[in-house]
Amino acid sequence: MLPSLPEATLRLRQHLTQFVSLSDEDWRLLVPHLRLLPVARHAVFAEQGRVAGEMAFVVQGMFRQYYTKDGEERTSYFFFEDQLMGAYFSSLTGRPSLVTIEALSASCCLTFPYAVLTDLFGQRMAWQELGRRFAEYLAVGLEERMVSLLLLSPVERYEALLVSGNPNILARVPQHYIANFLGVTPVSLSRIRNRTSGGSRAGIS
Repeated sequence: MLPSLPEATLRLRQHLTQFVSLSDEDWRLLVPHLRLLPVARHAVFAEQGRVAGEMAFVVQGMFRQYYTKDGEERTSYFFFEDQLMGAYFSSLTGRPSLVTIEALSASCCLTFPYAVLTDLFGQRMAWQELGRRFAEYLAVGLEERMVSLLLLSPVERYEALLVSGNPNILARVPQHYIANFLGVTPVSLSRIRNRTSGGSRAGIS
C-alpha cells in the first residue's frame, strides 16, 4: 500500500533535519512542489544521456545507479527508503546525465524540481545551509567510494560492505548487482563470501 502525500512529506522533512533545522515558514516554500510518484520495477527515474531535472526522496522500494560503458553496466550506488536521490551532476550543470537510476522493485518517491531547490538556496539561509551540508555529505560519500575502488581489494570491499551499517544491500539487492557494485563477477562474489565466512583474507580478482 502506497503512503499518502502528507505522510511522505513528513518523512522528508524529518530526514532533512539531519542536515539543518527548517522552520515552518522555510518548509512551506517547498511543499507545493512535492509530488508522489509510483515507480514500477525496472522503470527508470534518470537516464544516461538525458538531462535530469528532478530530485527524489525514496519513500518505498529500492533503486540502483549505474554507468554504461561499451554496453557494460557499472553499478555505483543503491538507494533505499528515506534517502535523497537524483542525477546530481546533470541537475546541477544542465548537461545530459552520466548515470541511469533504475528501480529494482516496485517503488514510490516524493519528487520535486531541482530548480525549485536552487531557488530556495537563494531565498532562505536555512535552505542555503542545507545545500552546503548536503554537498559535503555527497563529497564524503564520493571519496569513500573512490577509495574503495582504488585502494581496496575485492575481499576488503566486501568486508567493508558487511560493516557499513547499511544491511539493505546484502539483504535485499540481487547478488549479481552486488557483484557488479563490488567490481567482480557473481562467481567471484560467491568465492569471496565463502572465504570471508571462513576467515580467509585471500584476494580474489
